[in-house]
Amino acid sequence: MTRFTPSQAHQELGDAFFDPVAPADFPQTLLRHRDQRWADRIGLGGLDEAGWLRHFGRFDPLPGSFPEPLALRYHGHQFRSYNPELGDGRGFLFAQCIDPVDRRLLDFGTKGSGKTPWSRGGDGRLTLKGGVREVLASEMLEALGVYTSKSFALVETGEQLWRGDEPSPTRSAVLTRLSHSHIRIGTFQRLAYLEDTENLNRLVDYCIAHYYPALAGAGDKAVALLEAVVAEVARLGAQWTAAGFVHGVLNTDNINITGESFDYGPWRFLPAYDPDFTAAYFDETGLYAFGRQPDTLAWNLTRLAECLLPLSSIAALEPALNTVWPVFREQLPRQILRRLGLEPRDVEQDGAFVTALFGFLSASKAPYEQFFFDWRGGALSSARAARSPAADHYASEAFRPVADLMEAYGPADDVNLDHPYFARRTPRTMLIDEVEAIWAPIAEADDWRPFATAREEIAQMRTAYGVVP
Repeated sequence: MTRFTPSQAHQELGDAFFDPVAPADFPQTLLRHRDQRWADRIGLGGLDEAGWLRHFGRFDPLPGSFPEPLALRYHGHQFRSYNPELGDGRGFLFAQCIDPVDRRLLDFGTKGSGKTPWSRGGDGRLTLKGGVREVLASEMLEALGVYTSKSFALVETGEQLWRGDEPSPTRSAVLTRLSHSHIRIGTFQRLAYLEDTENLNRLVDYCIAHYYPALAGAGDKAVALLEAVVAEVARLGAQWTAAGFVHGVLNTDNINITGESFDYGPWRFLPAYDPDFTAAYFDETGLYAFGRQPDTLAWNLTRLAECLLPLSSIAALEPALNTVWPVFREQLPRQILRRLGLEPRDVEQDGAFVTALFGFLSASKAPYEQFFFDWRGGALSSARAARSPAADHYASEAFRPVADLMEAYGPADDVNLDHPYFARRTPRTMLIDEVEAIWAPIAEADDWRPFATAREEIAQMRTAYGVVP
């Protein structure tokens, strides 16, 4: 049996990076979701429901990790406006552990766990609907091959919350996410803002030691770290594009240094290709629209580079920062072909194929996820695509360039077309109306069956695509 291996690594940074806090004392704790797969992997699979609620509803310390939760300090740009009053306002770092499979450090971070010194007048709570949405987002993204945090636990907490963006009062919950880091670009921004070069240097050393150990001994550690983070974040942008995902709030405090997607608020998946598609109703200028996400990630990485100037120089950091677009251009065809279960060929040919593909998707408005489902395996799926609800799109002249280029691609080893998932007529999707349809019976009758069914279908999709943690 896997043994749980706790860690207290974040405390190495010192108390300039966090504030010890107490969790909220909730009226009740009802378990609504647990990620048994990841619990088994890290050695917590044997916890019974009472133990699960004790640790992830009441936040009794996990043996060997932090004796009390840590609310992390950071700043950030929110819609391009700098805010020095941020920090963990309704969450904290509850615990850390070592993944026994790959020996990487893992964080247990919360959302909705109560007030902290950084709550800024908020109640520190999370709506149950927000928690359900985060579970659906993280599980769907994982199934689509996006590097994402995991929704480890969702516990309903028995309070009534008032929110202006949904019918109130509404039910409350606390979420625990499992991820590789909660150190954000905003963590670096805070130290740069305070001109705290000593702790900035300490943070760079910590990130290299725990997240990028291959960089140990680099001649210019700030440059080495920046180049590594740029590569991971650019890859994430390509994965979002391939998945048709819009995060919605790409502030610098929502981009972590491992390039891991996390913190899902007003997210959306594309119905059809549309660069102007936005997720948040309050994003009135479309700053974080689907087609602008790569630019936004590059802008955020520029802010990280600025923070590292006290430890290096513009001349040294600029070339590392400028790798963002070459990496994105390399990763986008790779991620598109991965979704289609096709083997890459060469940079020029793969780029031409992706250009033709997005030209077709833009002109035709074919359903985004349906296309990737229908053409999994390329030409091997021609007959299957001809039976698709979107078949008329593929019979059009607009599709001819894509079909001609696709002929040159062979299937990848993991194409897996004999999986039962590909016998479906339509793929599992998670468009906004589907999310609302999952939530409505919970809100009206405490009926969790559609939620459970959606998660079962997502799990089937994950195995069909051969996604491993």
